[in-house]
Amino acid sequence: MPTPSFFSELKRRNVYKVAVAYAVVGWLLIQVATQVFPFFEVPNWTVRLVVLAIVVGFPIALVVAWAFELTPEGFKRTSEMDPAAPAAKSHGWIYIAVSAALLSLGLFFLGRFSAGPRTAAAAIISSKSIAVLPFENLSDDKQNAYFADGVQDEILTDLAKIADLKVISRTSVMQYRDAGARNLREIAQQLGVAHFLEGSVQRAGARVRVNAQLIDARTDAHLWAQTYDRDLADVFAIQSEIAETIAEQLQAQLSPHERAAIAMAPTNDVVANDLYVRAQALDDLSNDPGAKDELLQAIDLLEEAVRRDPKFVLAQCLLSDVHLDLYWGGFDHTAARREKAHLALERAEQISPESGEVHLQNGAYAYHGFRDYETARAEFEIARRLLPNSAHLYLYMASLARRQARWDDAVKDFDRAVELDPRNSFILEESALTRCGLRRYREARTLFQRTLALNPSDYFAAAVLWQLPFAEHAKIAPLRTKLNLFLAENHDAAVHLAQTYVECALAERDRAAAEAALALVPAEGTVDPRNDSLWPRDWYVGLVAHDFGDESAAHAAFTAARAIAQKTVHEQPDYAPAWEILGAIDAGLGDRDNAIAEGRRALELLPVSKDAWDGPTLVTTLALIYTWVGEKDLALQELAASAQMLVSVSYGELQLSPNWDRLRGDPRFDKIVASLAPH
Repeated sequence: MPTPSFFSELKRRNVYKVAVAYAVVGWLLIQVATQVFPFFEVPNWTVRLVVLAIVVGFPIALVVAWAFELTPEGFKRTSEMDPAAPAAKSHGWIYIAVSAALLSLGLFFLGRFSAGPRTAAAAIISSKSIAVLPFENLSDDKQNAYFADGVQDEILTDLAKIADLKVISRTSVMQYRDAGARNLREIAQQLGVAHFLEGSVQRAGARVRVNAQLIDARTDAHLWAQTYDRDLADVFAIQSEIAETIAEQLQAQLSPHERAAIAMAPTNDVVANDLYVRAQALDDLSNDPGAKDELLQAIDLLEEAVRRDPKFVLAQCLLSDVHLDLYWGGFDHTAARREKAHLALERAEQISPESGEVHLQNGAYAYHGFRDYETARAEFEIARRLLPNSAHLYLYMASLARRQARWDDAVKDFDRAVELDPRNSFILEESALTRCGLRRYREARTLFQRTLALNPSDYFAAAVLWQLPFAEHAKIAPLRTKLNLFLAENHDAAVHLAQTYVECALAERDRAAAEAALALVPAEGTVDPRNDSLWPRDWYVGLVAHDFGDESAAHAAFTAARAIAQKTVHEQPDYAPAWEILGAIDAGLGDRDNAIAEGRRALELLPVSKDAWDGPTLVTTLALIYTWVGEKDLALQELAASAQMLVSVSYGELQLSPNWDRLRGDPRFDKIVASLAPH
């Protein structure tokens, strides 16, 4: 019998079939890994492991196909088979291969067409992008850590003024302080940059040594390195030299204005700069509802900094901003606090009226001080040209756009802020809330998940994420499951979600759960995240009693809450949420005339035309006031208006909350609820 050729033997032993089937199925698995894994935020190393396993497995599959054959009796060695025996006809492998190929193509095109333009753009990392990582403090005195941070921060600030570069913001890069634990390629992927600047600082007496090195994140190649050993007084000149050198290394085009801005030292006082850096770290907490003490401490540091160097523009601007944080956040919403912000800004303007930081702060003052949106917008536009890489600026611009109902601009500017500060959980959270307000719940869910991946202790983000099925579909069971699990695992932290526990229990009509939720509400009350207003604890006690028909207990609690709310209104008469709270309390007390007047006063101070982000909440509260005082027609009128707005009452609230029980059964109410039903 003639000896079969090698290729005919490959065919007889089904090696060709196995190769084709393996290739098709392998490609399917790669498509699953690359298109599906990211949706579940599976780490990138897992995708690489799948690809490597498929590549390694290919020759193994061919060897197995050569050595063994699948028969009706199971696997047998090919050498034991009769070569002359006719092979069993089976088309199963063809069906498998065709099915796998179709699935692969489906996943491939799904990934391509569903990624969207921004995802595609994000995959292309600019060669002129850089992250300035925290500099190591090599000084014997570890108290000099702020000094090292100051060197890094000033270099970053200088580079961020160059429009031809993409520079990652401070909040994101500070998370990589541990130089020994850095994986530059992973960090480059997380931040979306092609280059890193690393370095170290050693301060000894009146001398300072700064080492800096530029690294290509794509190849790990060291492109440039330099050590500067000089007098301490020269540290600001060193920072400017490094920034200009890096710009040249990245072949960035510098305008004369940008070159001059880089060359200008922010201050010549090292101690003042240290104080400024410490205050920056405290101001990063400004969005925490309990941050008042930290903000006051930041003011003390900044006042000492500007006392040492009255011409320190950055410190003056930050001082103005911290005063505004206290004013805008409701910690001290008084004209006296706002005037302190103005005085600091005025000093900065006298020193450097055309600097980007001054224009940014002018915009912030117009926005947060007076809600003068057009002035703020004009100032922000000037600042954008001077501070092209400021995520802080884009955050302001996006927030302003929300208030003006410029929703597309808000989304675009939030996306830009995230691009420049991708590891900033607060910016991600605000971007998620914007999508949530626009009822783009799927996008919101993804952004909230990213927020929590960065900051697992962001309980507010967790609460909103868990509430999405309730808001969109009126499903309360998933929220209860999450809350019970959280309470069991994080009992002490549950206080941060007190309002969510109360609202969930009321939606369930569960008196025992509501009483348990009240035990979580702090003595000082809790913040309503819809407009960051602080509602007294007795409000929640009264609300629970009211909704379960205990009018005596409700009256006592609302009376106690009213004393607190009245005091706030007296101290901050132009603060709309204070009037909102007082009006809701008086409605609970049955004081019709005062409740209506107070609810209307809140809307006069902050109408939807003036604030499309917080205004709808006041409309909904006014509808609640009308409902509780028996003005059904007016209640339905306001509720219908609220439902037509974005960032308003949710489908879940109307379906399940006892707050609206007095309106149920009215066809007009049913129509409003139906208008918000998911399609």
